Amino acid sequence: MHGLQLSWRKIGMLSLGLMLLPVALWLVGCASKPPVAARPILDEGRNTVLIELDGGKEPNSHPVQLTPTEVATLLRGVRAWDRRNIVYRLAMGEAPKTRAFRDNEIEQLAKPLSEGLAKSGPNERVTFHLSRLTEAGEEETTAGWVYVREPILYLGLSEVHDRHAPTPDISKYDRRMPDVPEQSAAFNIIFEPEEYLVEVVSRFRWWSAAQQEELQIRYRKALPALPAHPLNGNGPDKTQSR
Repeated sequence: MHGLQLSWRKIGMLSLGLMLLPVALWLVGCASKPPVAARPILDEGRNTVLIELDGGKEPNSHPVQLTPTEVATLLRGVRAWDRRNIVYRLAMGEAPKTRAFRDNEIEQLAKPLSEGLAKSGPNERVTFHLSRLTEAGEEETTAGWVYVREPILYLGLSEVHDRHAPTPDISKYDRRMPDVPEQSAAFNIIFEPEEYLVEVVSRFRWWSAAQQEELQIRYRKALPALPAHPLNGNGPDKTQSR
């Protein structure tokens, strides 16, 4: 009888092992697949342009052929301004609009973004990150992404000339929730002329101060109507030009 009980125990263990085998093989298969790395187009320290996977539900119309001059022309039409609360607006009015991309930033981004859109696939988008040190020793960052789903070009921004400490600053953290950084100044963006703008989508990540603003632009109609923005190599830094 003892031998029979032992046999049934072995059979039970064997059955459990066979049931768990598919799960184990699936886990091994997942672990053996290396993560898909972003493909760099521009990699100059803190200045990067990358082709990354896009988590959108719909496929993008990539690859897309846009010349650097066409990309520069579209970037020149993006405006940004601080988002003020209602009390501040009543007292001071709306914040002034400025160009979201300075001339030197357009020079840095136009060619890599053009190349990235031409090399990306339907499940990818092109992201960018520009950063520089200010005279006050702060880091100023502009970051976002771009992709196309015909006939719309989607241009997103998570930071627009956002100034912050170049190293982690404990003073920017809420003492009650030390893992949640203090929220940077909120901003608005728009594309001009507005007749080529479909919609502006605003998002904030849950439990995060990270803001995401995305423009939807009828770019094929806009480009023939807008003056082309020439690329000069090292043009002047006209921060407030319209």
